[in-house]
Amino acid sequence: MRNEELGDLEVWIDQDLCTGDGICAQYAPEIFELDIDGLAYVKSADDELLQDQGATTRVPLPLLTEVVDSVKECPGECIHVRRVSDRVEVYGPDAE
Repeated sequence: MRNEELGDLEVWIDQDLCTGDGICAQYAPEIFELDIDGLAYVKSADDELLQDQGATTRVPLPLLTEVVDSVKECPGECIHVRRVSDRVEVYGPDAE
């Protein structure tokens, strides 16, 4: 499936599984950031850290490759990318 066919995507992190390695923040600092607690969180479009459990942020198409690389390289397997339209996970540990 081509990226354009996926539609709008959102990403979230399961902090219970996060190992705090920061690989995601290295790949996509516009999307991910480590907080003072040592865990990774997603950021809003205006760069605000979203610390609520299960908080999501949209994945801008120009950053999709970096976000997918973060998913693939994450040692905690805690990054989830899903379609906004039907909430089906397309990248991450629960993707089919």
